[in-house]
Amino acid sequence: MLILALDSAGSACSVALWRDGSVASRRFAVMARGQSEALVPMVGEVMAEAEMDFPALDLLAVSVGPGAFTGIRIGLATARALALAAGKPVAGIATTQAVAAAIPPAQRQGRAVLVVVDSRRAELWVQRFDSTLGPLGPIQALTPPQAAALVVGPTVLAGDGAALVAPLCADAVVADIVHVDAGVVAALAAKGWPDRVLPAEPLYLRDADVTLGK
Repeated sequence: MLILALDSAGSACSVALWRDGSVASRRFAVMARGQSEALVPMVGEVMAEAEMDFPALDLLAVSVGPGAFTGIRIGLATARALALAAGKPVAGIATTQAVAAAIPPAQRQGRAVLVVVDSRRAELWVQRFDSTLGPLGPIQALTPPQAAALVVGPTVLAGDGAALVAPLCADAVVADIVHVDAGVVAALAAKGWPDRVLPAEPLYLRDADVTLGK
């Protein structure tokens, strides 16, 4: 399966081409802003490096949030435009799922996973998973103490908001996974397509108990 994956939902920007079970080409950069200028050139570089044309793609994948409002819209608009031009479908992947899936299995073994995304506001975007990455609840908007209260038993924290929660969790381990990587977005889309992916629509948190779309 040939998948072009994009992420610009957070404080990084990345593009990856997934081919036959692995990443064939990838670009990644940490950036607080500027994704609108960086994303399309990254797409061009990745496709050129892999010597691939857009009609050859089977699927496009994009992170749909939660994350920065502008970054989510940039990624979705780019993915939709490329998909429309190539006549291909688009798969949506939650940022919390992508961060959790990037944690090495050995570090997850015997531990729950708590992904914490920094919203740049008072509340964080948080989701808990089991050691096999099965969701243990919806994505929630929580304060750091509320997020820390979800840490029960051995837990690994990940995401760019993990450092805000870690001091409140004596027994938690902090993974070296901060940003979403388009390579992981592509892998999740390949594994989940077509039944276990999200629509290519922005995933915003309206309140603390609402999260995923249909």
